[in-house]
Amino acid sequence: MSSLLAPSVTSRETATAVRPTSPRLPAGLFSDRLLSLGSENAFRIGPQIRELELAGHKVIKCNIGEPDFPLAKHIVDEIKRQLDLDATHYCDPQGVLPLRESIARTVSARRGLTITPDRVVVFPGGKPPIGLAQQAYCNPGDEIIYPSPGFPIYESFISFIDAKPVPLHLREEAGFSFGGAELERLITPRTRLIYLNFPSNPTGGVATRDQLAEIAEVIQRCAPANCRVYSDEIYEDILFDGNEHHSIASVPGMEERTLIVSGVSKSFAWTGGRVGWAVFPTAEEAAAFKNLNINYFSCIPAYNQMGAAVALESPLSVGEQARMRASFLERRDFMVAGLNAIPGISCRTPGGAFYLFPNISGFAENIGALAAYAEMPAALREKTSPATLVQMFLLWRYQVATMDRRSFGRIGSDGMHYLRFSIATAAADLKLGLERIRAASSDHEGFRQFIQEGAHLC
Repeated sequence: MSSLLAPSVTSRETATAVRPTSPRLPAGLFSDRLLSLGSENAFRIGPQIRELELAGHKVIKCNIGEPDFPLAKHIVDEIKRQLDLDATHYCDPQGVLPLRESIARTVSARRGLTITPDRVVVFPGGKPPIGLAQQAYCNPGDEIIYPSPGFPIYESFISFIDAKPVPLHLREEAGFSFGGAELERLITPRTRLIYLNFPSNPTGGVATRDQLAEIAEVIQRCAPANCRVYSDEIYEDILFDGNEHHSIASVPGMEERTLIVSGVSKSFAWTGGRVGWAVFPTAEEAAAFKNLNINYFSCIPAYNQMGAAVALESPLSVGEQARMRASFLERRDFMVAGLNAIPGISCRTPGGAFYLFPNISGFAENIGALAAYAEMPAALREKTSPATLVQMFLLWRYQVATMDRRSFGRIGSDGMHYLRFSIATAAADLKLGLERIRAASSDHEGFRQFIQEGAHLC
């Protein structure tokens, strides 16, 4: 197998990767810092999906977390109104006051807190404050605790600032959740940031009030005073089965230690709006992040910010979100049942978000992915995994786009065989995707040929 793999993989990497040793680029062009930066693979495989589509294939896109719903009309109307009002110029880098007031009111009401607008900063989406928080709070050598599997940008940015990644591994047998004991083992005097994400990506885990109280007790007792909790609550409105959203900031003593982060992308199906926000423990911290905005972005379009204010406070949003949740729930139940009916796949039922995170250990063994991985050269094994082989096989042979376990935290993920499925795509497409996955589960010969070709193994 090695003789079949090595030439193909080497030529592909040389042809398509941008590397500092490329003859087209001078040696040492990129800094070591830039080369250490990770990525979000849901976007990285976009060109591969496009290549398949240009070849005439219909790709079932379960790779990216983008709700397949149009932006609600009442929000669109407000954006248009703001454009007519000429709200197209520079505005407050901290965020326009009407939106910050809406955020303060909404966060206060939902979490039983008293938030003032001077503690709120608006960002171009919910993603930028992840890296900005690491830059703001951490020096080289400081430690950052984050869930794994978790949103990939938590881990990918840490080496960029020369901090130390400390993954908190979520185990399937514990429902992909954790309590105070698991966190306590990881906290040291160098801990500066602790990331929480409920409801979670990629597992759909939801935190209970008691669980957050237990976690908060450990943080208050063990974490340094200059440690901040980053509570990523971007999926706060997407919950099922009677689950309710709870924030660790609502636990007594935690508001003054916690960043509450959310945005419009998921709750309002407005990924292109790029409006996110963070509520900071103090106005002084908010001012520091305002200055980061000035240095990086200047400001976020005022017309979108005003649309976000309407999204947060209009009564019309309640019905739109309820319809979206009902659709996600129907898809969730259909997909969980369908995946569990495929030999070698075991899928838990998530309580929130719009992702499934099935265990594919049996699937990977049945089609030969475990054996193929074991026979690969060590250098290639570093770049892939059995779940990655399954992911790429499903994409290139069956045109179903998913994400492998490594996409949600690489450190310590060896031997963990999972895929993430986004169900934020049309029900008819999900049904077709299930049919294709079922067919792939017994395509031993097709997988063998795919491995021998060696073109898309990582």
